[in-house]
Amino acid sequence: MAMDIEATAARLGVDLSQVDWDSIRLPPGEDFGVVSDDDDLMEEETLEFDQGFGNIVVVDNLPQVPKEKFEKLETVIRKIYGQIGVIKEDGLWMPTDPATEKTLGYCFIEYNTPQEAELARDKTHGYKLDKSHIFAVNMFDDIEKFMKVPDEWAPPETKPYTPGENLQHWLTDAKARDQFVIRAGQDTEVLWNDARHLKPDPVYKRPFWTESFVQWSPLGTYLATIHRQGAAVWGGASTFNRLMRYAHPQVKLIDFSPGEKYLVTYSSHEPSNPRDTHRVVINIFDVRTGKVMRDFKGSADEFAVGGTGGLTGVSWPIFRWAGGRDDKYFARIGKNVVSVYETETFTLIDKKSIKVENVMDFSWSPTDPILALFVPELGNQPAKVSLYQIPSKEEIRQKNLFSVSDCKMYWQSTGEYLAVKVDRYTKTKKSTYTGFELFRIKERDIPIEVLELENKNDKIIAFAWEPKGHRFAVIHGDNPRPDISFYSMKTAHNTSRVSKLTTLKSKQANALYWSPSGKYLILAGLKGFNGQLEFYNVDELETMATAEHFMCTDIEWDPTGRYVATSVTSVHEMENGFNIWSFNGKLLYRILKDHFFQFSWRPRPPSFLSPEKEEEIAKNLKKYSKKYEAEDQDVSMLLSEQDREKRRLLKEEWESWVNKWKKYHEEEKLEREKLRDGEVSDEEEEYEAKEVEYEEILDVHEEIVSFDFEQ
Repeated sequence: MAMDIEATAARLGVDLSQVDWDSIRLPPGEDFGVVSDDDDLMEEETLEFDQGFGNIVVVDNLPQVPKEKFEKLETVIRKIYGQIGVIKEDGLWMPTDPATEKTLGYCFIEYNTPQEAELARDKTHGYKLDKSHIFAVNMFDDIEKFMKVPDEWAPPETKPYTPGENLQHWLTDAKARDQFVIRAGQDTEVLWNDARHLKPDPVYKRPFWTESFVQWSPLGTYLATIHRQGAAVWGGASTFNRLMRYAHPQVKLIDFSPGEKYLVTYSSHEPSNPRDTHRVVINIFDVRTGKVMRDFKGSADEFAVGGTGGLTGVSWPIFRWAGGRDDKYFARIGKNVVSVYETETFTLIDKKSIKVENVMDFSWSPTDPILALFVPELGNQPAKVSLYQIPSKEEIRQKNLFSVSDCKMYWQSTGEYLAVKVDRYTKTKKSTYTGFELFRIKERDIPIEVLELENKNDKIIAFAWEPKGHRFAVIHGDNPRPDISFYSMKTAHNTSRVSKLTTLKSKQANALYWSPSGKYLILAGLKGFNGQLEFYNVDELETMATAEHFMCTDIEWDPTGRYVATSVTSVHEMENGFNIWSFNGKLLYRILKDHFFQFSWRPRPPSFLSPEKEEEIAKNLKKYSKKYEAEDQDVSMLLSEQDREKRRLLKEEWESWVNKWKKYHEEEKLEREKLRDGEVSDEEEEYEAKEVEYEEILDVHEEIVSFDFEQ
């Protein structure tokens, strides 16, 4: 375009350098073929309006009534649907037959929001008005979809099979390393823990990967991220590819089933009526296909029964999964009921809930379909803990508890034991004391033992079972230096009674962190204790090491129990980052990160080895360890060589610095001679030091002082 203008100017004899371009005004609407760079700014933005009818429901199977009963039917419908949401003015329309002036048996209801319309559909579809009229409720937007269904069935198109990536490839790492994910600032990063080389090894890094947090699936196959539009899972053999999306606007929380077959998502939405509570939406997705298997919608009050915390009073997770990797059952607590669903149809078992008056809490066995329920005292009825077998819903054990203030249940990881911590009132009701009810789940008739501390008035600060073991630890007493006691459910001398192993006096600890393989334990002093750490060997009942990670907020063992991470997240402004320690308390390396938000080890699936094979490996560990000892020695020699190289470079850098200043010293020799009045030598011992006293009168001041001689 510029070349055309210059050619035309040359042909007409016009000097373009003398032209005042700002003074040129084109006729309105004319650009002479020259497109302005600002045209896109002058154009009005075309607004796209939502032309859908997502806030309208169609209610079918209504009574067909004459004109005189029209108002009565409308009042009934408004009463039913007005409780669910706000119906717009003129938002209820019931078509009539012009010939008979009777209603046609259906109506259209328009709400303020699509969420209210969806809730109306979910709540009233199948509603029984009377024996002859059972409501069939659909979204207006769905009618077009139903109209497009072809009259004749056609077989679905079969797509050729394409093998996917090996999502467990990371488990084949030749160095048997574990991965972890961190979030700092805008970046999310997955790394190997390369403890041999005393540093992390990068795997994958991505800015703005998630909008709130990331979460590993229970077996480590997927990494889930959270976005405004929903959740997504990532994985792959060599990198992290997006495998599936799960549409759920404004999702806030997620939870995987233990076997990774299902993903539960949660959101809470502001109500259109300020007097109403938040509206909760929960979706259960099939992880592999992304299909919604079941959704639950309602007010926050409906999901807040039996617990506090979480968002808007909702206790998360709302749905809790039965133990094991089968993912067959999940349950939620309601008012006087526990609803147990099976995943074959995603409906209630036997189409009804377990009715338990005043039920307050429940928990699943980690390995078996056994449900433990806690019911507090009500009137003259004592509190109780009950065990139910699923799917039969048979009560297999019950224990009545008296004068109960509070109760908390702790399952051991293999489901062999259940500890129930019971806070009881004293006779005066002015104070409480704590004891434990210990259930032996795998033994005949499920015997129960009662354990009370030597000092019944000691406050219980923390409790934790040994994973895959029979021991547990309790922190009890008063801060700042409580005691820590260790107990065993079986000893060499007594296999059927709980016995105390030892008590550690006056420890700076308020949290317990067992190694996943048992045997080792970290006694941690967090928050007010500023990150005190004690690495303890429970087999030998001895301390291996003591250390400190100042202002530590989180502690997490790796899935093998070889290493442990302590971190300081951004709740503190200083010292953000994480430390990696060996199981016996040796600090391996430290990484500082500004605005550090999250650290999480990648879980490992259970071993395919049988218990007998694992036992055989443990017995012959020296034979298997020779290979790794040789590798460790090679790495140690490499690190030594690297250290020597590092020292050599530092020495060369120092000598270079010294030589540089010697050169400056030599260049400035003449200047020094001038300053010393011609003295050549730079050696101090060749000079004679003389002391010269110099007096100077700074000020003279005279003052006449009068004396009183008569005193």
